[in-house]
Amino acid sequence: MTPRTSPGDRRPSGREPSSQGLRVSIVEDDRILRESLAALVGGTTDMEIVDTYPDAESAIATIPRRPPDVVVMDLNLAPPGSGRKSGVDCVAAIKAALPGLQVLVLTVYDDADRVFEALRAGASGYLLKRAHSEEILEAIREVHVGGAPMSMQIARRVVESFRTDRRPAGELDMLTTREREILALLAEGGLYKDIAKSLGLSTSTVRVHLHSVYTKLHVQTRTQAVLKYLGR
Repeated sequence: MTPRTSPGDRRPSGREPSSQGLRVSIVEDDRILRESLAALVGGTTDMEIVDTYPDAESAIATIPRRPPDVVVMDLNLAPPGSGRKSGVDCVAAIKAALPGLQVLVLTVYDDADRVFEALRAGASGYLLKRAHSEEILEAIREVHVGGAPMSMQIARRVVESFRTDRRPAGELDMLTTREREILALLAEGGLYKDIAKSLGLSTSTVRVHLHSVYTKLHVQTRTQAVLKYLGR
């Protein structure tokens, strides 16, 4: 499968991506890594590349017109003071245009502040670039079906940040014990089916509890609920 590319990249063909498979776009300023990721995704039997982008500006301009199912996003798209948009800016812009689009961050940054900036902007998963190829592919699949994959190092930093934050009493106190259990598993990146299996519940029951959680926390997405749970 030959990946298509965006303005600023080489376009090897005029063929539109087919309707088969999970559609993925990549935003990465490093050409070699961008091409390697495109080859990795394009080499699977269940995914295909829609476009690749070398910067935030071209991604923001084109993705709303050529939406994929998942965007793999680098955060370090522009040096500080360059006047160009960062990966976080890009995530926020494309999520504003396409709220249902899933974004998987793939970057070298592993500090908690960067993680939460990306999550606040709308990212659903966060992996380090040193992740193995299969881990990246599985994370793309997982984020597409509603998961929140994170590299082990990232998850550890999130947990450490949670432990050191003192959350004020309020909305979280309104949750039942079961709702707290489900929200805790959600914060760890659990899928609905995994949470259901872990707690001996049906998937539909988990969804009912999460609907109640969202209502009590005044949020609309799993990312917003997790951020509130973690005190951010």
